[in-house]
Amino acid sequence: MAHRKEISTALWKRIHPLIPVVPPSPKGGRPSVDDQSALNGIVYVLRTGIAWEDLPQELGYGSGMTCWRRLRDWQAAGVCEPAP
Repeated sequence: MAHRKEISTALWKRIHPLIPVVPPSPKGGRPSVDDQSALNGIVYVLRTGIAWEDLPQELGYGSGMTCWRRLRDWQAAGVCEPAP
């Protein structure tokens, strides 16, 4: 599956250190979507204005709900501010 990029590699290298590391769940479970893919999904949804649940799986960003949760968690951690 080809991964589309909404943000450049250069920009990701600047953003990556700002994102908190979340350890894997001790309960196991499904592997997490990587932060770069989740950020690309967030940017895609915000750029296009689609609903979170309409994020196309074939883009390789994870589900819309995963991207929404990641944005919520990053906002709670102070990585980015909530949109007005």
